[in-house]
Formats: sequence, C-alpha cells, structure tokens
Amino acid sequence: MLMNFATRDDSRLKQLLQQFCQQEVLPNSFYDSARAWFLPLADSIAQRQKLNARPLLIGLNGSQGSGKSTLAALLSRVLSKAYDLRTAVVSIDDFYRTRAERQHLGGQVHPLLATRGVPGTHDVSLMQRTLTALLMGDGEVRLPRFDKSQDDRMEVSHWHRFTAPADVVILEGWCVGITPQAESALVAPINRLEAKEDVDGRWRRYVNTILAQEYGPVFDRLDVLYMLRAPSFNCVYQWRLEQERRLAQRLDVNIGDRHLMTAADIQRFIQHFERLTEHALATVTSQSDLVFQLDEMRDITELTGPLSKRMR
Repeated sequence: MLMNFATRDDSRLKQLLQQFCQQEVLPNSFYDSARAWFLPLADSIAQRQKLNARPLLIGLNGSQGSGKSTLAALLSRVLSKAYDLRTAVVSIDDFYRTRAERQHLGGQVHPLLATRGVPGTHDVSLMQRTLTALLMGDGEVRLPRFDKSQDDRMEVSHWHRFTAPADVVILEGWCVGITPQAESALVAPINRLEAKEDVDGRWRRYVNTILAQEYGPVFDRLDVLYMLRAPSFNCVYQWRLEQERRLAQRLDVNIGDRHLMTAADIQRFIQHFERLTEHALATVTSQSDLVFQLDEMRDITELTGPLSKRMR
C-alpha cells in the first residue's frame, strides 16, 4: 500500500536514506541533498505509478560520473522498501557488446567502435528484449552485467535475476534520451580524437545513424525522463577519474591493471563521449520532465522541467 507522503521528515524514509548513505559510504552532503530532492522524487514516481496502474519505464540521463547509478540505486531502495513497488534498475552500460563483438565491429566499420561507449557499441536488441520482459513478462528475467575492469560482458551465470513484471523500471545511462544530431553538426571535428582518427567523419555519422535507427525506439518507450545535468563537459574528466579510482579501490588493484584506465587513458576515453554529451547538455534539458542542475561538486543548485512544480 502506498505511503502518503505528507511530510519529508517521515521517519521510515529517513531511516532508509541513512542506511543507504552508510552502506554506500556517501558524505553527509548527499544525505541532505537526497532528503530535499530525491525522497520527493521517489514519492512522485510512486504516485505516478499508482495513477497509471501499470509498470513505469523511467529514463535517467546524466554525463559520466554525475551520480546516475547512485540515484537509481537509492530510488530502487526507497520505492521497494517504503512503497512496496517492485523496482528494477538497468544500466545502459550493462548492454555493451562483448569485447569480441566490438573488436569485430571496429574491424568491419571503424576502429573507434572497438571502444565501448557510443551508440553502436551496445546490444540494443538485448536491451529491448530485457525491457519488454521486465515490463510485460511473468517470471524470472536475467539482467545483463558488464565488467568494466575486464572490458567485457559477464557470463550469464553472473547476471542478476529479477521476477517480472516490475512496477517500475529505471533505465540509466549517459546517452539515455539523446536524439540524433543534424547532419550539419557532424561536419567539423570537435576534439583531437575526431580530428586525428575520424578525419572523414565516418565514425560520427555511423554513431548518429545508429542512434536514430536503433536507440530512438528504445527511448520512445520511456514514460518519463529525468536528467542530472552537469554544469559543463569540463567536469566529466574529473568525475570519470574519480569513478575509476573507486573501482580500483573496490577491486583492490592498481590503476592500469586488468582493464582499468590511467588518467591519460581517461583523457582519451572521454573524447569518444564529448560530442554527444555536449549535444545532450544542449538538447536533453528541454526534453526532460525533470532536470536536476548540478554544480562542479555534484550538488543540486536548481530543479526545472514540466514536473518541477509538483516536486516543490
């Protein structure tokens, strides 16, 4: 039964948030921000699901390191524990093509496609089937997992299991909800990577075409789109470097071991994402139902969007 969110100081919600922050080793500033912004967001989702009386598919967009995964995990915890809603979280990162598939794609289409990240390097068919199973299925659904430290998809035996149908499905990812660029925007390279390794624009045009043909139908399924908006692309390098360091600490290995990236690796890596991240900052903002504007420390400075008035 849904809780009536009469006050943001509800003891059960505060307890869940405190436990989450402790388990994820998050700073006090996150607790304060989540209490002010994300608990009301969870309530908004719960009320929307109750009103619609069907499973909801929520898109969560944000640049690398913006906190998408943390927010998705928190929403899942609160929705399931406080509102008794079966909530599944899937990351677009977990649908990356296998390393072998990307190497083949790099050989057949363009060498830059061997690097995971941009549209064209995901198994969109698997993504569509998984979302359909979660939203419309009845029984166990296997959720893919990608191991970034190995740069490869995990074996099926290591995939998460979820009993469908879900009440809420959260699809989070850096390119969720992004629309293709105009052809005129693809002419000039925007960074050193494109200038040196995509001289004729073949890679960026392929990515743009696949974004329209394969990813568009996935994003059209979204019931609602939220965005964690970085102040600029300049923040992405530092945020992504922090991600890699945390991954190394969790695995108790050194940066550069396995397939973890050094600072120089990350500087090159994020250039693959720069074009569409800049495009998202310019366009997804107006397409989103809610936009959480972040500062360089990832603190929320403003909430905008068509649904923002309901959150206040």
